[in-house]
Amino acid sequence: MQAVEPNACYLPLWALAVAEHARGRGGALALIARDRSTPERLTGLMPVRWARQALSLPVPLLVSWNAYAPFSVPLLDRDNAEHAAGALIDAARAAGARALLLQSVATSGPAYAAIAAALAQRGLSGRVMRSYRRAGLDAQADAEATLRAALSIKKLKELRRQRNRLEDNGAVMFETASAPDRIGPALEAFLALEARGWKGHCGTALIQHPGDAAFIRQAAPALAARGQFEVVSLCRNGETLAAGLILRDRGRAFFFKIAMDENEARTSPGVQLTLDLTRHLCADPAVAFADSSADGEHPMIDHVWRERITIADVLIALSPRDPAATVIQALLSARYRAINFVKTLRRIRERLP
Repeated sequence: MQAVEPNACYLPLWALAVAEHARGRGGALALIARDRSTPERLTGLMPVRWARQALSLPVPLLVSWNAYAPFSVPLLDRDNAEHAAGALIDAARAAGARALLLQSVATSGPAYAAIAAALAQRGLSGRVMRSYRRAGLDAQADAEATLRAALSIKKLKELRRQRNRLEDNGAVMFETASAPDRIGPALEAFLALEARGWKGHCGTALIQHPGDAAFIRQAAPALAARGQFEVVSLCRNGETLAAGLILRDRGRAFFFKIAMDENEARTSPGVQLTLDLTRHLCADPAVAFADSSADGEHPMIDHVWRERITIADVLIALSPRDPAATVIQALLSARYRAINFVKTLRRIRERLP
């Protein structure tokens, strides 16, 4: 199946490793669509979990599965996307769900357009429960022109000064590792660097949980062998100052994770890495667009990558005027309000002296 919209997070070598090892990601089911004339051929795939497992809500709600990255666009055959989308909706209803929650879908892409058309055909519609705009990069544009348009002359001058300070103790090199024999050392350097930073202090670094470490160590070399994974690094004298993990799928790159040496924070190694990554992706004819995979209003990437992708959580009632779906909507609305309240409190605390 050639999907109408790429999603590297649902590549089998990635998704199966997540499902097997990563914490909190097990138990995924699959809604599938088949070709009408050739039933053995898949035309649609949407990994899901029941809300009891995914959200701790005991309601007949199926939730699209998060494969360790905030992008859950289902795979729909590009030649018959609307039919595939409709078959997935029908499969959710046949499984006993009264509603379907699509988490982290790009609402401006062709996959969501096919879903919206299939819903309209059934007299249904989606309700946006949460949405935000996250950064992306038009990798077909000239990198230097993109950076000049995104950053002021003053900011570019400051970044050049910081790069010079980084090089006071040795030449700084941008390195890429995509060959299977190079992925292992580069990945281990990333994992160690991430664990030394704020994610390590919060207990959320990949290497701090055996399952998460096992997933990335299994997926990275397997995908690299297919040209679908790389580690990019900023190095000096054999030391990694910043590193990022990049997933690739048919013309689209996903900036999955970034880590940096926080002892060098005054010279912005994470920003320096992102500048070099921008040049790297724009110089690669195989990449048309890059998704930052970041939250909305990200304090760093939003100022460098100025394209925007609208990402939303969309609730679909699977039957018109279903009272069970109304209850599910009310429960989800309360959940999202609670999440927003906690985020607001966290931002206030961060600003306090």
